[in-house]
Amino acid sequence: MSDNETQRRRPRRRTGEGGRRLHSAGAAIVVSLGGLLIALLLNAPGLHKSATVQPEGWKRDTALAVTGPLESVSGALLLDRPRRALKAVLGRSDDDRIDTAVVIAPAPEEPGVGQTPTPPPKREKFSPKRALRIWIAGDSLVVVPGESLLRAVAGNRAMAAGRIEGRIASGLERPDVFNWFRRVRDEMHAGQPGAVVLMFGGNDDHGFMTGLPEGARIGSFGSPSWQAEYRRRVAGIIDTVTRNGAFLVWIGLPITRDPAQTQRFDTINAIVQKEAAKRPGRAAYLDTYFFFAGDDGGYSQYIADDAGQLVKMRADDGVHFERPAGDLIAKKVLEHLEERYDLTSWRR
Repeated sequence: MSDNETQRRRPRRRTGEGGRRLHSAGAAIVVSLGGLLIALLLNAPGLHKSATVQPEGWKRDTALAVTGPLESVSGALLLDRPRRALKAVLGRSDDDRIDTAVVIAPAPEEPGVGQTPTPPPKREKFSPKRALRIWIAGDSLVVVPGESLLRAVAGNRAMAAGRIEGRIASGLERPDVFNWFRRVRDEMHAGQPGAVVLMFGGNDDHGFMTGLPEGARIGSFGSPSWQAEYRRRVAGIIDTVTRNGAFLVWIGLPITRDPAQTQRFDTINAIVQKEAAKRPGRAAYLDTYFFFAGDDGGYSQYIADDAGQLVKMRADDGVHFERPAGDLIAKKVLEHLEERYDLTSWRR
């Protein structure tokens, strides 16, 4: 075979414009998959956190089974370091942290037989020279009433409130989504508010809890074991707020369009109401149920005002509030605060 024939049979290299060598589609796929794998390893901590905070079910189990090994490999190869450094620069070092610790204050000792119960604290006076600092926090339901409360507080220089800390999809059941137990503790230590307004439970009406004590198991939502653990968490939050003298107003969950959801909310409300009642003068429960019930006692999106005009109180999702509802709740919160504190005599 001649040299010319050999050259004719040998495939010619494909070149592009400028003499660049062109690669096959298979090589491009391999490079793409390699890049995807590196990207997954670089972001493995965040992917694993996202999988962890998903609702209970097979999708969460599958995601955890995939992202868990990815995170382990990423850590072993030190590929998680760039993401960690970037988060630190942005001031978000805790974004990928999966924190399920239920850090709560120890329960106060109950008075023994024949002992006098601890008396409620005296009504304390505040003024513009010494304003009452208010912290407003909770799940998404607290946002609209919180905004109304900020507007109401702005007219009284004896009260000072910062921004509202409303965390979507958070609650007391899932500290892995957002750890309110640690956040409340930190705020009470660093911010030292004199009054706290909280609203939790809108995302807690199911039976999946994280952060359970080692070896503990709970039943379905509303079961005795579920109620005992949720009561422990509610009591812990209340005691964390009140142990240094702060006053807590806990806004109860409202009636909703879904009767089954309303019934679940009733279970949560009953626990909160009972725990607040154990701490008179230190915690108050604000029952919002009948604020938004119609003439038949059921859910109503529109409620008549004092002039007989129908006002839209509830959002279209049948759960959240419109501004008039927020204004009503804020007014009732202020009434509780004024019962506990003297916030107006400075004007005289």
